[in-house]
Amino acid sequence: MSEAVDFKIVEEPKRPLAMHPKKFGLWLFMASVFILFMAFTSAYIVRRAEGNWQIFELPALFTYSTIVILLSSVTMQWTYFAVKRNQRANAKNMIVLTSVAGVIFLALQWMGWGSLIESSIHLVGNPSGSFLYIITGLHAAHIISAIVFLLVVLANALRNRFNLNQIEMCTTYWHFLGVLWLYLFVFLTLLR
Repeated sequence: MSEAVDFKIVEEPKRPLAMHPKKFGLWLFMASVFILFMAFTSAYIVRRAEGNWQIFELPALFTYSTIVILLSSVTMQWTYFAVKRNQRANAKNMIVLTSVAGVIFLALQWMGWGSLIESSIHLVGNPSGSFLYIITGLHAAHIISAIVFLLVVLANALRNRFNLNQIEMCTTYWHFLGVLWLYLFVFLTLLR
């Protein structure tokens, strides 16, 4: 004879962690960008240790661009807060300011490269210059992608379509690039 077994659920199953698929994709993308830059900075350290490394000062323009990108993180965060408070006009202005700051950052980087060329630091030649151009150029390419993202957000905002999830993702990506630049700037300043 088989006995009937009563099953009691002692505890309810936990709700799985959920994240919007686009947000998850952004976090995966940022993780891969982070790994890419860690690989470049690791290669920089290894190659530097081998010798034949030209030591030079970073252009002052890179310091100015660092200040600009940090200030742009403030305006981007204000954008997010303005949207949460339904301050649409303020949000539009902050998106424009952040976009302009991104363009100023790129212009300062470009002029910084010009200053490097005037100092005879070139992409081809000594590996120290090559690494500098590749690392800063790759970061600039990601800033361009973030500016495009900002322009998409701005286009939606101008049509009075404010998507908090989209703005939160844009804010996250912008802050990520700002922190990444701060890391790169300190890294390149300390390990010339």
